[in-house]
Amino acid sequence: MREVLEVDSDYKLAKIFGKSTSALSNWRKRGSIPIDECISLSVTHGVSLDWLILGKGPRESGNAPTGSQGLSISASPSEGLCAISMYDIEAAAGDGRSLEQENIESTLYFEGEQLAAQGLDPAHIVGVKVRGDSMESTLADGDWVLVDRSDRPDRPEGVFLLLVDGERRIKRVQRVAGGAWVLISDNSHYQPEMIPPDKMMAVELLGRCVVKIGSIS
Repeated sequence: MREVLEVDSDYKLAKIFGKSTSALSNWRKRGSIPIDECISLSVTHGVSLDWLILGKGPRESGNAPTGSQGLSISASPSEGLCAISMYDIEAAAGDGRSLEQENIESTLYFEGEQLAAQGLDPAHIVGVKVRGDSMESTLADGDWVLVDRSDRPDRPEGVFLLLVDGERRIKRVQRVAGGAWVLISDNSHYQPEMIPPDKMMAVELLGRCVVKIGSIS
């Protein structure tokens, strides 16, 4: 960000964003920059979100910022764009309430035609912020992920947002013999969790994770 804005201190950077230097320190400690700030920089300075957030690819971007499936993203409403509500699942987790009952952290706007080309209906899409390192190297702490709430198969395989004993989690789900599910953390430091058929009532699929700023592998 300093490079893009041509400043040499956190004080100057904080002043541009209208934030305190302690807020910037918290971003750095968490390794997470608010996505709205990143999109704003991408749009106003013509830099790639992949370069800005992930340090990958060329710096310059001749188009609007995009997600991993080439979806154009904007922080402001415009004709042809669909509003997607973004939630912090850590702030929302704990009591099993529906996402609609939680506070919206921000709203991002996506090209409706691009969503349709991916088979995604914006009426069923929400965004969630990943918390923790359990899904590295697929998803990192602070990543934003679009979740398709209409994609909740009886025999799930892939990365899903789940409700487990009232707590929201993002895990890779694998169905095994006998009808049990294995909840897998892509970070090898975490052990898989087996959900036998008789415990399935404690688990609910909330939707498939389909897009992030990066890629779902």
